[in-house]
Amino acid sequence: MALESLSRIVTVAGKESRHIRRDPLSLAMLLGVPGMMVVLYGFALNFDVKNIALAISDRDQSEASRSIAASFTHSGYFVLKRFSAASLDLEALMKRREATAILVVPEGFGETVAAGRRAELQLLLDGSNSNTATTALNYASALVGDANERLLARRAERAPPIQLRPRVWYNPELESSHFLVPGLMGFILMITSVVATALSVVREKERGTMEQIRLAPLRMGELIAGKTLPYLFLSLVASAIILVVARAVFGVSVRGSYTELFAATTLYLTGALGWGLFVSTLATTQQQAFQIAMLSSMLPAVLLSGFVFPIRSMPVLMQYVSYAVPARYYLVVSRGIILKGSSITLYPRELLLLLAYTVVVLTLATVGLRRKAS
Repeated sequence: MALESLSRIVTVAGKESRHIRRDPLSLAMLLGVPGMMVVLYGFALNFDVKNIALAISDRDQSEASRSIAASFTHSGYFVLKRFSAASLDLEALMKRREATAILVVPEGFGETVAAGRRAELQLLLDGSNSNTATTALNYASALVGDANERLLARRAERAPPIQLRPRVWYNPELESSHFLVPGLMGFILMITSVVATALSVVREKERGTMEQIRLAPLRMGELIAGKTLPYLFLSLVASAIILVVARAVFGVSVRGSYTELFAATTLYLTGALGWGLFVSTLATTQQQAFQIAMLSSMLPAVLLSGFVFPIRSMPVLMQYVSYAVPARYYLVVSRGIILKGSSITLYPRELLLLLAYTVVVLTLATVGLRRKAS
């Protein structure tokens, strides 16, 4: 009896093994995805915040001011992006994302320190990324503390001679919800758009209705537009719902233009829907489509977009890989509009790259659908 049971088990297992061999896509996912996830998580899950973009406005140009500036630039935590002996347009630097932290050394700083009086430094922080801003403030406080210790070692008084005056822009309370809402918006829209479109086309294939659609007098562009427009409309409605909930529950309101935000969102969604169509050309079943869509949209949107982990803190290789992730560009634009009140004109690079991504994936989807139809 046991031998008969074992024989039946072996028979079923052999049948399933032959099925797996005939389905190389599922086999590749079973064997390749675990290794890929280890690489992605191992490199991208880096909680250390490094290479923080720093600008310095040294209005004193003294030995003391140069010393404190050098302690920041040589610390390994900050990367100097702009340095000026005169006043800088600090708000423009922040809105264009040229600097995450700005150190302002006032005139007379060196004389005040030499006279033994308390001197002040101002540190401006971009609070739209609350995690990075908090870490940057901790780093800066430690560096100023080290400078104070060196000065106190040569003096009798015990009061710290240098005092850091931090000021956080765009999110003064450093609430994580303000930082997370734009990221969640990009993350949710990417997943839902890709999955919905991919499943829609594969469902048509499984039911055989795709063949009827192909026989209709439709151009490929018309088919793609007809398939994507309903999901584009629904995704834009979902975007509006996200913004309403964010304002009602978390108090996050859009400081910039709604028109510009929805224009950027439409471009982003078009690319996501195009990727969903391309995924549908790779999958033969809804299960495959769901798996590919989730892996190709969820993981990059979380790990490689800057949603949770700063891209500057990733290894150089992963930073290059992140250029292929559209959520990276959308997050920059959406955070700028929502949290900073920036104009969309400040982000031409991100918009052009989003447009390039959209054109590429729609081209791939069109080619793939034509090949399937032939």
